[in-house]
Amino acid sequence: MIHSNAFRRLKHKTQVFVFHEGDHYRTRLTHTLEVAQIARALARQLGLDEDLTETLALAHDLGHPPFGHAGERALDECLRAHGGFDHNAQSLRVVMLLERRYPQFDGLNLTWESLEGIVKHNGPLIDRNGEPVGRYREHGVPVGISEYVAYHDLELWSYASLEAQVAAVADDIAYDAHDIDDGLRAGLFTVDDLGAIPLIADINAVITARYPVLDETRRGAELVRELISYLIEDVFSETRRRLGAANPGSATDVRNHNATLVAFSAEAETTEAMIKRFLKTHMYRHERVMRVMRDAEAVVRDLFARYQAEPGDLPAEWLPHEGEDGEAGRARRIGDFIAGMTDRYAIIEHRRLFDSTPDLR
Repeated sequence: MIHSNAFRRLKHKTQVFVFHEGDHYRTRLTHTLEVAQIARALARQLGLDEDLTETLALAHDLGHPPFGHAGERALDECLRAHGGFDHNAQSLRVVMLLERRYPQFDGLNLTWESLEGIVKHNGPLIDRNGEPVGRYREHGVPVGISEYVAYHDLELWSYASLEAQVAAVADDIAYDAHDIDDGLRAGLFTVDDLGAIPLIADINAVITARYPVLDETRRGAELVRELISYLIEDVFSETRRRLGAANPGSATDVRNHNATLVAFSAEAETTEAMIKRFLKTHMYRHERVMRVMRDAEAVVRDLFARYQAEPGDLPAEWLPHEGEDGEAGRARRIGDFIAGMTDRYAIIEHRRLFDSTPDLR
């Protein structure tokens, strides 16, 4: 996984802030490494397969396009007539098709458990009657996934392994804690603002009592560290409780269970939802961030439209072959190319093809 081109490109893909906004903000790569560390720690505590857990944590964002969720929204819009764009489906395409490192086959030759976890780490995609569930209700299961499971069943109706569930909850923990860290660093909010969340107010009170004179940078770092510890310990305790109640005797029992077994407690889940609402209001929808993301979406849309109109502008290895897959196949090829771009490459490519490129600042 870590030797793949797709993994290395995460270094220059946006988490929240575009790469040139600062050297210390998270990128997809640093976020992925933090998820892997948290996931491996939880797997060790729970006695799970650490290698599988780490593989899933390292793979979970391989399909993200440039500019984070803004890039994903733009690509989904561009590809809507051909099944849309979904980063989990794109991760599957990366590890099965787009990585070309071996003489015998395309992809990374991952196990069934790894592929299942990449696709299902957030839970089932369909019910037992084959109907899409959750966020897939509106547009259905992404094309890249449905095409693959037609010949290699990933049991989309079931939950994934405990290792995949650990990777998913580790992603939540890393997102919450480290977006708080980046938001504080960017000056989008303060530690006092975070006090609106009761748990964080309690943590801050303990920090203040322990270290009465502490600068804001160290206070923020200590807050993030304590929050991560709290959430990891909560997940461990709640998961042990759920496993004790469900008493699964095998991985099949885990997959057939009627709910996820690796989870936050009800109290921590409430806190985690409050953190996400706070970050949505104070960070993700902050005008400074929104302005850059609007421009980033425009860059992706411009590139897609240009490549559709002028396929000759694509690199030679990405040129559509005569008669290959029709319009849908050509659109998917363009989507694959753009999804693999880093923020930096997308901006450079836009400047090559257009007279004016947004500054993204």
